[in-house]
Amino acid sequence: MHSGLRPILIVWTLLTSTLAFAEPANDAAVTGWIDGHLSEIVALYEHLHAHPELSLEEHETAARVAQEFRDAGLAVTTSFGATGVVGVLRNGSGPVVLLRGDMDGLPLTEETGAPYASQVVVERPDGTRTGVMHACGHDVHTANLVGTVRMLAALKDRWRGTLLAIAQPAEEIGQGARRMLAAGLFEKFPKPDVALALHVWSDMEAGHVGTTPGFWAANVDSVDITVYGRGGHGARPHAAVAPVVTAAHLVVALQTLVSRRVDPLEPAVVTVGSIHAGTKHNLIPNTAHLQLTVRSFSKPVREQLLSGIRQIAVDTCRTFQCPQPPDVELKDEYTPAAYNDPALTRSAGELFRTLFGEDHVIDSPPGMGGEDFGMYAPALGIPGLLFRLGTIDPNTVNQPVPSLHSSRFLPLAEKTLRTGLRAMGNLVLSQLDAASD
Repeated sequence: MHSGLRPILIVWTLLTSTLAFAEPANDAAVTGWIDGHLSEIVALYEHLHAHPELSLEEHETAARVAQEFRDAGLAVTTSFGATGVVGVLRNGSGPVVLLRGDMDGLPLTEETGAPYASQVVVERPDGTRTGVMHACGHDVHTANLVGTVRMLAALKDRWRGTLLAIAQPAEEIGQGARRMLAAGLFEKFPKPDVALALHVWSDMEAGHVGTTPGFWAANVDSVDITVYGRGGHGARPHAAVAPVVTAAHLVVALQTLVSRRVDPLEPAVVTVGSIHAGTKHNLIPNTAHLQLTVRSFSKPVREQLLSGIRQIAVDTCRTFQCPQPPDVELKDEYTPAAYNDPALTRSAGELFRTLFGEDHVIDSPPGMGGEDFGMYAPALGIPGLLFRLGTIDPNTVNQPVPSLHSSRFLPLAEKTLRTGLRAMGNLVLSQLDAASD
């Protein structure tokens, strides 16, 4: 190496290293706000955890969020798209950032033993009773939404633009985003330039975040199949047509869609989650009912799976001489795949690595779960990002831990929320215009 170049290279290396790891301009203010208010946000989380509400029944949760938004100075609209809450914080001209949190719990009896564990029990429409709990972290999502909104309201001297804050109902049944869009979300409120959200993760340590460029969650379809037989006595199967036998062969045949028809490099899932038929040992019933969940990423694979389900069902019933073709019903519960804008995701990953360090930011793979946040960005053709937020105690990292939707799932609240608030606060501020001096 030429000796005259050495000082220049040393200076350049020091400069680029400083730029790569420089603290974001607003992080000191963000962490200062968190230090002063984290206990309040944790208390809100514990309240929400102890008082969960099912999808489209989030009345008390929505009322609490609405009041928090009003107290922070937002213009608030309630009962939007059923039980949704929309808050708008305008702070001069600039970009519009959509920030979404979901509110609904699950019909599950909590078994965490936490002092703030849910004791809520409700009666379902069919007359059965069930416990209700936040087993998917929507209590964290809502508390983090409220905390980020309060933070941004307190730091208005640091940014210009508009915050569109959405407390969304009914994510668990795939209806919340659909209802809010159908109610005119982007016609009645400022149109966002970017959409942001986070989701807790059950196998990631608290203090960590995960980013996934491209597909984050899958297309989700629900399919009901009714197989028709001809009932009779179990001792005289030759005089009947057994829909249970037909359904059993159908369950196995459906698995060939993924194993033999879909390109092995394309993600796809066909799961028969429920099968019901008959009432007694020696009765051959007239019908059998199957319920399927179908997952995919791409539109062609989705269409391939759905058309294949119908074709296999019809042909299987014909093979077993069913008296009539099956009913194959695609339920109106479709949730499209959630897609993270690659450029926005890379930018967020760089920000997070600066905030938390390289070893605290995970390159997360996509999953086959569903998430209706993916409906917002495509509705306007804007970039969207949903990132993962670690929740588990570092002392349990190498042990089996409860998954999302488990009756024992319980985030490490304080560390999870501190990380979520710092990540989201800095991310939102990076998307808004800096305030001029």
